[in-house]
Amino acid sequence: MMRADLAKVEWNAEKKRWEVHIQVGAEVVKRPIPKHTEDSGEAALREAAVQTAHDEGYEIDPASVEIQTGSGRLA
Repeated sequence: MMRADLAKVEWNAEKKRWEVHIQVGAEVVKRPIPKHTEDSGEAALREAAVQTAHDEGYEIDPASVEIQTGSGRLA
């Protein structure tokens, strides 16, 4: 399994869902997190990001997952 550099979870207001962006070198893999609502907690989102990365064939340290809160979510 390849090691991912980092992952970011951010709210896509247009599509009303959380999305994870997994970065491996210069490549970025974007995937939706459909099971979580707008108000999901950080731990649930971090776990979903790690699982999504695993499903895509990447391994990532949960500490390398950033949760974007710029839209006021999870404040």
